[in-house]
Amino acid sequence: MLMGLAYRLLGSTAEAEDVVQETYLSWSSASHDDISNAEAWLTTVCTRKALDQLKTARKKRENYVGMWLPEPLHTTTQDTPEDRVELSESLTMAFLLVMERLAPKERAAFLLHEVFSSSYEEVAEILEVTPSSCRKLVSRAKANIQQKSRRFVAPAEKQREMVHAFQSALETGETSQLSQLLAADVALLSDGGGKVNAIPKPLVGLEQVLGFIDKAISPAASSGRAWVEELNACLSLVTVDGGGIVTTFTFGYDEEMKVNAIYAQRNPDKLSAVQ
Repeated sequence: MLMGLAYRLLGSTAEAEDVVQETYLSWSSASHDDISNAEAWLTTVCTRKALDQLKTARKKRENYVGMWLPEPLHTTTQDTPEDRVELSESLTMAFLLVMERLAPKERAAFLLHEVFSSSYEEVAEILEVTPSSCRKLVSRAKANIQQKSRRFVAPAEKQREMVHAFQSALETGETSQLSQLLAADVALLSDGGGKVNAIPKPLVGLEQVLGFIDKAISPAASSGRAWVEELNACLSLVTVDGGGIVTTFTFGYDEEMKVNAIYAQRNPDKLSAVQ
């Protein structure tokens, strides 16, 4: 639970692992006789450490080269708490990118109350604000999230159809089947972190995206291989060559269950968790 909370706050598995490790160290040195509710204590410490980490991370992201995308995260939706729809939705790339636009305390308040079902009073204590201020934080976060983006988790069969069509397009260069599954306003976003080639800004529109897949992505992927993984609560495609993982492709869906966003993570520093 702590890892899930920290990851949703930070969008980085490495940073989330650091926060959870620091939380464990704090727990190890604490006087347990003085702690009446271990889960609440751990959640409080983890959230506050993640918010401290977030301040540093946001400064780094201001100087980030190209587009910033969250680190891919292995997920499972069978016999785990992530089976809850709201938990799955809150792991998608689309949701994590919208969260980036929120102020840190808005982000934490929304996650704790709306995703992890903490009461306003509990969240207020964690964030060291009044319950009234906490309600305002959650309300502002909701308004921003609804305004910026609507997120949908597509049925498994639709996801399988999409990822297989995308894989076929990469292997053959033929995009006619794929084109039927993409929204007219589909966007392609790519994160190279200044370390590998990546498009500097989103490509938007069916014609542009299909053209780029045909002329750039497919030829580059033809010398390697690919397989399907579940990343961020979505069936995704992982491409590899002799040197290891090259790109992860994850997808966002609109209300008609067409893909309106393709997220290509290429930054090698963010691909280690997928290995």
